[in-house]
Amino acid sequence: MTATVTRLFPLWAFALSAVALLKPELFNQQKPWIVPLLMVVMFCMGMTLRLSDFARVLKRPAVIAIGVLTQYSLMPLFAFAISILFQLPEALLIGMILVGATSGGTASNVICYLASGDVALSVSLTLTSTLLAVVMTPLLTWLYVGQTIPVDVQGMMLSIVKLILVPLSLGVLLNTLFKSRVERIAHLLPLASVLAIVWIIAIIVALNRENIQQLGASLAIAVILHNLLGLLCGYYIAKTMGYGEKIARTLAIEVGMQNSGLSVALALKYFTPLAALPGAIFSIWHNLSGSLLASLWQRKLMRS
Repeated sequence: MTATVTRLFPLWAFALSAVALLKPELFNQQKPWIVPLLMVVMFCMGMTLRLSDFARVLKRPAVIAIGVLTQYSLMPLFAFAISILFQLPEALLIGMILVGATSGGTASNVICYLASGDVALSVSLTLTSTLLAVVMTPLLTWLYVGQTIPVDVQGMMLSIVKLILVPLSLGVLLNTLFKSRVERIAHLLPLASVLAIVWIIAIIVALNRENIQQLGASLAIAVILHNLLGLLCGYYIAKTMGYGEKIARTLAIEVGMQNSGLSVALALKYFTPLAALPGAIFSIWHNLSGSLLASLWQRKLMRS
């Protein structure tokens, strides 16, 4: 039951977003809840990890380096180029850059499993990019928009430590110390993450109701293009480097799926509610595109 609810994430996101558009008053006073909800997501992610997962990163340095380098070099570059191409307003440019400069998405490991990818590698890539986000996200944001817009690099670093490293570390610690007890509720962790992310999306939609009506189509196309370029580059870069299908699928998902919840929290804290809108739309779309891609790859595997 919980697995079905989790897999239908895009449906719940669309449904609650529709409610937020029709009844924004239900959500637009809940902005302070966004940070705690994101921390819940990262805590749930931490409870799926153990200290041994950190050691696994050191066993595959080459492919992990390729994945993380591809993600942190191409995704912010694509975000910037697409924003210029679509002539997006300054706030949306910031939001696109924040999405591109964040770490791998927390749902990528589930999508990788559904796509018959390398789940252990997916976990290692997500973990590595998440730890690096403390430095990379603020620096990349400053690099792309800091010349014209003030960017509090140090403040963003401290915020990411609070938003990601603290709840993630606490989750890992609990899973390491109380593994048997955590296993009893392990099936509920993805559901808790989905509910938290869906609620974050609804709050952002409610805060940006008027902006969505004016900018919805062009921004949606920009976000979709951003995600698709990440998926394609992750896949074909792996193929070009000589890796097999399983690793190529994994890199595609890790590069294309971003921690858009983090971009939303940072946008609200350091910029404007409008800057959080690309992250909210990305949250819906990348789970939908990832699920569709996983389904296509599964069908291809069944036919072969």
